Amino acid sequence: MLSLEHVASYRATTYRTPLNLRVKTKEEALDHVNARGFIMFWPIKGIEMPSLWAAVAGDRPVAGEHDDPGNVTWGWKDSLLGARWWYYAKVLRRKATLISLDVVPAFYALSENFGSPEEDYLYQYRDGAMTAEAKVIYEALLQEGPLHTIALRRVTSMSDTASSYRFNRGLEELQSDFKILPVGVAEAGTWNYAFIYECVHRHHPELLEQARAFTMSGAQQRLLALYMRSVGAVALSDVAKVFGWPKREIEKTVDGLVVGGDLVRGLAIEGQKGEWLALAELL
Repeated sequence: MLSLEHVASYRATTYRTPLNLRVKTKEEALDHVNARGFIMFWPIKGIEMPSLWAAVAGDRPVAGEHDDPGNVTWGWKDSLLGARWWYYAKVLRRKATLISLDVVPAFYALSENFGSPEEDYLYQYRDGAMTAEAKVIYEALLQEGPLHTIALRRVTSMSDTASSYRFNRGLEELQSDFKILPVGVAEAGTWNYAFIYECVHRHHPELLEQARAFTMSGAQQRLLALYMRSVGAVALSDVAKVFGWPKREIEKTVDGLVVGGDLVRGLAIEGQKGEWLALAELL
């Protein structure tokens, strides 16, 4: 039996939520991302993960007020787009994710990119694994180079309001599969604020070679081990919520880390449902 209090105490340190551990500068934000391997930009309901917001503002909801001190995170994120301090895109749960550059190759190895970025997507589309909107957006960036969202909507003929959902869905699909990422902000559109998107293989050409060092199982074990280092303990069902891997792959990955002595499974948490996993050192 493992107590929630013990788990919460562990997470307070790894999430940096206590006042004395809070992130105060961009440099400390980078240290936090590198220490954790990957974090969310802001908290996501139903997903147990550290976030940059919580590390800066503490364990509280994201503030709607523009002048809230926690909103400094938006300025840091925008100023560092394209700077290669970290990898930022909508990845996990198709939500804003910050990934250490040392860890991105493991994510890339699990994507549908197989070494020929300008051709692989055609097979995905043929097999029904890519939407028509994503294909059109990706081809526009391949042909035109970096484009901000206003120009990208124009060249893909998705400028009208009725196309907003399809366009945004395409952007998220391509980001979650490590095909495109935001690399800057342009003064464009009604609010003079529009992300500039570029193809991942052009902005991070090293990823193609770095990802080859990972097998699928190796990449999954690396990512799950890092995740567990952040959360300490978690319900087994929550692993699927975070990564979206098939059940059989989760079982294989968990068992590999259990055999290696990193994790313990089959745990019960008082007042919580289902099987829990925990770092061996937490017990």
